[in-house]
Amino acid sequence: MNKNILITGTSSGIGKATVYEFANRGWNVIATQRNPETETDFNQYPNVKLYALDVTNLASVQMAMSFAQKEFGKIDVVVNNAGYGVDGTFEAMSDEIIEKQFNTNVFGLMRVTREAIQMMRPKGGGTIIQISSMGGKITFPLYSIYHATKFAVEGFTESLHYELNQFNIKMKLIEPGPIVTEFYGRSRQFIKPTDTNQYDRFIQKFNEAAEKVMKDAEGPEVVARMIFKSATDNSNQIRYAVGKPGPMLLMLRKILSDKWYFWMVRKSYNL
Repeated sequence: MNKNILITGTSSGIGKATVYEFANRGWNVIATQRNPETETDFNQYPNVKLYALDVTNLASVQMAMSFAQKEFGKIDVVVNNAGYGVDGTFEAMSDEIIEKQFNTNVFGLMRVTREAIQMMRPKGGGTIIQISSMGGKITFPLYSIYHATKFAVEGFTESLHYELNQFNIKMKLIEPGPIVTEFYGRSRQFIKPTDTNQYDRFIQKFNEAAEKVMKDAEGPEVVARMIFKSATDNSNQIRYAVGKPGPMLLMLRKILSDKWYFWMVRKSYNL
């Protein structure tokens, strides 16, 4: 019997690549997006079903999850992929910008996770995969609120795995490094002050360094393959680092002192 997976945020990037990865391997895929009526790329896959789901709206989450359960009976895997990144100077970020970032990346993920638990527990288990980031364990300049959301996802998921183990619900964290997606393109939201130019030189150095990093970045397919591995390896492993140089940087963060790690980051950004 084919297994069933529900994925949020499938309109582009990692989400879309994950739909292809699982569909090509014969899974039934419930691909969710805020505006599924505009999606045409999945038409060639009879085993992909599109649902409307906005993680910032509880009623939307509950409706999509309920419809999926009624149509497929059991959802074996849920992938919390919906999210986006805000970068820039914290001083210039309004409450609205901060709240929107947390509402999608943290509270939205929590809403979907809670509904997934309620579906999986009576059915004897399942797997919930959170798309975190290497930025959930290490930090870089000008990503303060994005890092805050991903650190929250890491702590939330790690704690949650203890209470869900008794129900055979596995929690997984995928920690991508730099990946070529719309995260760094049209989806990027960069914030800077309009009343001072004192940050300009710092921002310029940051953008120059970030540009160099993205030249060597891998595509979202490498993350999709890691998501498949985490969904099917039947292990109790929680964290999966992927996308160079992410795994190496995460290892360095473990073994270096704060002093040496911060020096390395400053040097890489010429700060």
